[in-house]
Amino acid sequence: MSVKIRLQRRGRKQRPLYHIIIADSRSPRDGKFIEKIGVYNPLTKPATIEIDRDKAFEWLMKGAEPTDTVRAILRFKGVMYRKHLSRGVKKGAFTQEEADAKYAAWVAEKESHIEKRRKASTEEIAEFHVKRSGKAKAVKPKEEEAQVETAAEEVSAQAEDAAATAEEATPVVEDATAAIEEATATAEEDAPAVEEAAAAEAPETEATAAPETTEAADDSAKDQ
Repeated sequence: MSVKIRLQRRGRKQRPLYHIIIADSRSPRDGKFIEKIGVYNPLTKPATIEIDRDKAFEWLMKGAEPTDTVRAILRFKGVMYRKHLSRGVKKGAFTQEEADAKYAAWVAEKESHIEKRRKASTEEIAEFHVKRSGKAKAVKPKEEEAQVETAAEEVSAQAEDAAATAEEATPVVEDATAAIEEATATAEEDAPAVEEAAAAEAPETEATAAPETTEAADDSAKDQ
């Protein structure tokens, strides 16, 4: 089986993002793969390359063949240089410790150069925004971004707690509403009986008051 180190396309239309994978040469481009060892984003300036150098080196030493683009990436990240140093160690040109020191120095210098390019690109973008709108585009430091994300998570948690509390309170409100409706219905049913009782008591009061009035009139007539 022939093993390839190649790119696998990801991302949406006109916004490509590539995974650096180890795959069988017979499998399709976006098909199954053995292992993913990195990510390549060509849209940033400079291009963003995240790769596991150790795994890439191991697969190279096992005989995996990189494609032309991946070979350029491995050369850029120093993996091909590490392979070259390993050959020198086998031939006895220098020791493994010397090879490791040379490789570490090369990687440090390369990363420093990449960081300078990244800063220059950021300044160029800032100057472009100044020329276009008259003010620089605000760039949030990583700490501020972390604080914003934390605050957003706290607000989201509070909203979830409030929603849960409202859901718990809903049955209680529904029970109270049902009790009020039941009491109102009971009062409406009892209203006719109350009215009948009041009507029945009214004549008795009038009849009781009438004799007292008559007796008072008779006493007055006798006195005269």
